[in-house]
Amino acid sequence: MLLYDSIGPNPKVVRMFMAERGISGIPTETIDIRAGDNRREPFLSKNPTGQCPALVLDKGAVLAEITAICEYLDEIGPAGTTLIGKTAEERAETRMWSRRVDLNILEPMANGFRYSDGLKMFENRMHCIPAAAADLKALAQENLTWLDGQIAGRTYICGERLTLADILLFVFVDFFAGIKQPLNENNKNVLAWYGRMKARPSAAA
Repeated sequence: MLLYDSIGPNPKVVRMFMAERGISGIPTETIDIRAGDNRREPFLSKNPTGQCPALVLDKGAVLAEITAICEYLDEIGPAGTTLIGKTAEERAETRMWSRRVDLNILEPMANGFRYSDGLKMFENRMHCIPAAAADLKALAQENLTWLDGQIAGRTYICGERLTLADILLFVFVDFFAGIKQPLNENNKNVLAWYGRMKARPSAAA
């Protein structure tokens, strides 16, 4: 296998997931997304969406999209642990919360950045809507406040299980907190959860 890696939160999700899952030894190749190498050949032949990360499997197939990559790695990883779930119910719960986090928090948070603070990098790579940036950032914060109420009394998003949903959320809020999207100090449950995630060795992946 070969992992196409780069800067940014999406590749870090995969790296952190691998660290938590005990997966190592997969060769990596760094793609310079600042220079736009992900938006031209030969990378586009591997992943036509032009996004990182991408995982080349041993038989040559290429997986993109971080949730798909992480689920694949979870299935082939060492036995005895899982970040998706041991039962159908646990797997469904993980996927439900991962989707909620992705659609309701990560997408507006990331696009809020791309349409404003990151506009110079993205304006010639995708359809940007600068007028929507402030509202998208606000939407992400509103949904984090909603999540704060949902995780009261929980160690992790799915209760006592560390899952892909936690890794997704942590990597993005940690990344964008330093780019004008700080965590709301009134969201005490989210802040406590963030502290627990930040203390994990895998947070440095």
